[in-house]
Amino acid sequence: MIAYRVARVDELDIICDIDRDASRLFERAGLVMSPPEELELAAVERSRWLGCLRSGSTLLAANRSGEPVGFAALGLLDGAGYLEQLSVRMHAMRQGIGTALLSAIEEMAEKARAPALWLTTYAHLPWNRPFYEKAGFSIVPEEEWGSQMRRQLVFERRLLPEPEKRMVMRKPLRTPP
Repeated sequence: MIAYRVARVDELDIICDIDRDASRLFERAGLVMSPPEELELAAVERSRWLGCLRSGSTLLAANRSGEPVGFAALGLLDGAGYLEQLSVRMHAMRQGIGTALLSAIEEMAEKARAPALWLTTYAHLPWNRPFYEKAGFSIVPEEEWGSQMRRQLVFERRLLPEPEKRMVMRKPLRTPP
């Protein structure tokens, strides 16, 4: 049994720890960051996630014993919802937690009247693209990106390993009347 709730600002270190744990999966796939880039990325992500926590747009998943095992953070880029991060601890993966968090973030974005939910991810990893495609996301060509999304990709491609394999995906949302 997993419980989901809005995360608190004082839980920033917890969500950072969840993300570090989840990132071990990327390291196993050979996506290892060098220290200067890793530090810069961590500082920027921490700042963005803090903004999501302050706005009440971060969801935290905890298991039966109360251990935080996953989180999803919703931001805003180009006037649409942007999945800042979706992370699940390695030992809790493949139990539907990520799917449930993604669904809850979509609902949150719909309630905020976002026309779509965007994200960036790796195209070549067997668990990324198929997961999001199954959830209704599709790859968006560069000519359809807004200026903020363009800046986001430039930033990620500067810091993340295998930058040429980063892609943008979008899912249209139903906005309430």
